[in-house]
Amino acid sequence: MAAVGVLGGVLSLTALGGTSNAATSGNDAGNHPKPPARANQAAPQEASDARIKITPRQGAYDVGINDPVKVTVSNGNLTKVTMTAVATGTEVAGTLSADGTSWKPNGPLERATKYQVTSEATDAKGRPVTGNATITTVSPANNFIGHLSPENGSTVGVGMPVTVNFDKAISNKAAMESKIQVSSSSGQQVVGHWFNDHRLDFRPKNYWKPGSTVTATLNLHGIQKTVTFKIGRSQVSTVDAKTKQMTVVRDGKTIKTIPISSGSTEHPTYNGQMVISQKFRQVHMNGATVGLTEKDGKPSYDIQAVPHAMRLTDSGTFIHGNYWGADSIFGKVNTSHGCVGLKDVKGGGDSKQPAAWFFDHSMIGDVVIVKNSADKTTVAPDNGLSDWNMPWSEWVAGSATH
Repeated sequence: MAAVGVLGGVLSLTALGGTSNAATSGNDAGNHPKPPARANQAAPQEASDARIKITPRQGAYDVGINDPVKVTVSNGNLTKVTMTAVATGTEVAGTLSADGTSWKPNGPLERATKYQVTSEATDAKGRPVTGNATITTVSPANNFIGHLSPENGSTVGVGMPVTVNFDKAISNKAAMESKIQVSSSSGQQVVGHWFNDHRLDFRPKNYWKPGSTVTATLNLHGIQKTVTFKIGRSQVSTVDAKTKQMTVVRDGKTIKTIPISSGSTEHPTYNGQMVISQKFRQVHMNGATVGLTEKDGKPSYDIQAVPHAMRLTDSGTFIHGNYWGADSIFGKVNTSHGCVGLKDVKGGGDSKQPAAWFFDHSMIGDVVIVKNSADKTTVAPDNGLSDWNMPWSEWVAGSATH
């Protein structure tokens, strides 16, 4: 990801690091309340009473270097907290309170830096829980225009749009959009679309051409900055919720068919085109974060380390490894709360498992299409990087300069 800021009237562009493969709180719901449940169903297990809270929240931008970053726990004790700079891996020194209920860094953070906070705690019965968040600190100017992705110099799949998220609402959209030009070496026409006052995406009519180079040029006050990224091979995987099979197509040829288990009748998976936006070798999934709790308030499921997880929507849809489901469900029964599950082993250490294979052969920006799901709605274009679900005529109509 990159951040764009203004420093003394001069446009500045600061790299903030790439995608982490460490565990993170990957099932936080976005601003898409319908349907609320988009996490995977776990086998019944006794959840911890401990509750971890990380301040600022997951995904926070523009965090002040002296702002109070803090990890707290209720109904338990913290056993481990680490805070690291994503780009460099440098660990931030911190102090755990004497009573074991809170942690904070010892000093100020670095500017324009993406940090990952990982925490562990146990309740009175020794039952563990984890909490994780990724935050980004302010630019040297402390005045962001917006945050641009994908990362400068990265290689991504054919479905990756250029996304600019603005910290402040943009009133003159035409003026702002005119300062951002996106082009491709393929010659494809690229058009911007405003989803709201804070988000502007750019994409061509069809997926990017494999092997092409995309250039985003930003001009402000006579200063120009450029971000470039490459498009890798084409990989489009189609999940058929009816047959419970996923077909992986690489550069027009089917390279693998994988049995899957998608959303149950009560919690069907979204239909439509989705794009892998994050990859995590392990991720904590907790039903409470997407509104799935039992009558006593405890989460419907709480899985500490879901292996080979890749995010498909902001509202919590993942395609990931499933080690708790019986082998007989894959290709036969849809059992999840909306995610797409592939056979795996606990810890994800077996590279021969279908989930491990798909993880290792996928990249950020790859397309995953779901069809024949019981959910009659198509995933919203602004839910994650699902831009491709919007017809081209409607997309162009959402530009402020066309």
